[in-house]
Amino acid sequence: MLNYTETPITVIKNDLFKSKKLNILVKREDLNHRWVSGNKWWKLKYNLSEARRLGHYTLLTFGGAFSNHIYATAAAAKELGFKSIGIIRGERVLPLNNTLSFAEQSGMKLHFVSREEYRKKTSDEFVDSLRKQFGEFYLIPEGGTNELAIRGCAEFAREKIAATLCDYVCLPVGTGGTIAGIISGLTDDVKVIGFPVLKDNATSYQEIKKQLGNKSHRWQLQTDYHFGGYAKTSPDLKNFIEEMRSLHLPLDPVYTGKMMYGIFDLAKKDFFPPGSTVLAIHTGGLQGNL
Repeated sequence: MLNYTETPITVIKNDLFKSKKLNILVKREDLNHRWVSGNKWWKLKYNLSEARRLGHYTLLTFGGAFSNHIYATAAAAKELGFKSIGIIRGERVLPLNNTLSFAEQSGMKLHFVSREEYRKKTSDEFVDSLRKQFGEFYLIPEGGTNELAIRGCAEFAREKIAATLCDYVCLPVGTGGTIAGIISGLTDDVKVIGFPVLKDNATSYQEIKKQLGNKSHRWQLQTDYHFGGYAKTSPDLKNFIEEMRSLHLPLDPVYTGKMMYGIFDLAKKDFFPPGSTVLAIHTGGLQGNL
């Protein structure tokens, strides 16, 4: 089992929230592990257990050059004694950025493929070619999202969130696995709001629908806060992140910064009824700031 550190809930004190009579909390899950932080810990938990149960010694997964998932998987593999392989979208560019450099230093073998090849990552033919090249491995999908990841996130919701009396739970959304797990792990009286970081969020939307069936009344996606798409940013977002840093809340521009910006904007627009308690999930990924 990966090491896990219990994480605090921080109250965000701000004149806006005071005037709107809102209680805004942040679950600092970014502090649960030094390297496998935030939702990545929970998405990997049961995948790592399953890999060990099946007798695998190597993990193989996919990601881009700035992937939090690649970073976390490399660290988790090192901690638990697995070998790891990262299939990276795009060409190898030297010097490696912080994410890929850390992954390689953690023992992950990086294998770069063209964007055209990368789009085949879910095909049996492509996966078979990887087995021929690297031998047997336990495959973890891009972003870590699969049934076992959703199970881990549902457990997080039951064990770490449910006891907090809140009306809304907010979190950034990538592949959709974390939000699907959190919705399934919470009771019907809590509404979950996702903030997609992808401009085209159809894939994550379909993943959530597939997992949740008729629970659509319990969640929604706020799609106006992607700032142009994955890893895109703006001066407004950068200034906002700096402002939050002054309140001792570190955020990243890819995921958590966009979520918190959205929460502030929705509060200004009176989206949350007066007296509401909103719990934002800090899903980690601060290594991306480097």
